[in-house]
Amino acid sequence: MTLATVLAAVLVAVGLVGIVVPILPGSVLVVGGILLWAIAEGGATAWAVFAVATVVVAIGTVIKYVVPGRRLEMAGVPASTQWIGVALGVVGFFVVPVVGLFLGFVLGVYLAELRRLGTREAWPSTLHSLRAVGLSIVIELAAALVATVIWVVGLVAAR
Repeated sequence: MTLATVLAAVLVAVGLVGIVVPILPGSVLVVGGILLWAIAEGGATAWAVFAVATVVVAIGTVIKYVVPGRRLEMAGVPASTQWIGVALGVVGFFVVPVVGLFLGFVLGVYLAELRRLGTREAWPSTLHSLRAVGLSIVIELAAALVATVIWVVGLVAAR
């Protein structure tokens, strides 16, 4: 096993963890690890593996935003509430490391819905938003895991 393959494996593993614990750009690290391996390995198989894995992650990225967004629309949570949640999530990320993104998002959605709907209806909308975030993470993780399996198959095929 070459040094490039080991480094690629580390990047892929850190990327998978980064999806679940949103500190690092997980999918980018997974694709970056596979790219590193493709550059070092060279050949048609390595580049085909990289291309297929990248397409899978790209499709997963699109789905990760479309599906939860549609579910929130169906639940009656407006886009403006989601954007307020995202904005406070970004602030929270810098104020409280690691969990601040999550806490800021929840607080932002709750406050936006509190202002829009009142106390009684704010929490159900917040729960819908939390489920959407969870679904988004699951979709991104699934795409990254499929890309990882494609890479592992490529590793075996390239030997």
